[in-house]
Amino acid sequence: MFKVTTPLLCGLILSAFSSQAQKPSPAADTSVTINGKQITIKYSAPSMRGRKIFGDLVPYGQAWRAGANDATALTTEADLDMNGLKVLAGSYTLYVLPEANQWQLIVNKQTGQWGTVYNEGQDLGRVKMTMSKASAPVETYKMTLSSTGGNKGKLTLEWENTVASVPFTVQ
Repeated sequence: MFKVTTPLLCGLILSAFSSQAQKPSPAADTSVTINGKQITIKYSAPSMRGRKIFGDLVPYGQAWRAGANDATALTTEADLDMNGLKVLAGSYTLYVLPEANQWQLIVNKQTGQWGTVYNEGQDLGRVKMTMSKASAPVETYKMTLSSTGGNKGKLTLEWENTVASVPFTVQ
């Protein structure tokens, strides 16, 4: 009996690992420590899979969850100045308002919701992002938090042909 269940058990385990690897929008995160304070973003990373993304799958003029699945979560141990927006230490949800030539990062006070549940009345604020074109198409959506020296950092979003970023300062 043990010989019969072992292959079955192995098959179930392999199937579970295989389905994890094949998720269309797997969980991802990025973090940076500046002045001893950690800033972390948790998101889901969708892929293009042959689709037109901005202006189609992600429509212009509508708040987008900055990823897939659950809402994109920002947790900061430090107070931040994000391009003029004061963000106190704590947890927030990030959205993006994409337009053809300009994006805005939206920092929202509501947390823990599904990504498409956006309540504009909970916005802490919005900031313009710096836009550029990717040097090559970016298949899988990527968010990066990086240190730019001293108490400064940058949040960068990349997908399809678009790169959008916003500087921040740790207060």
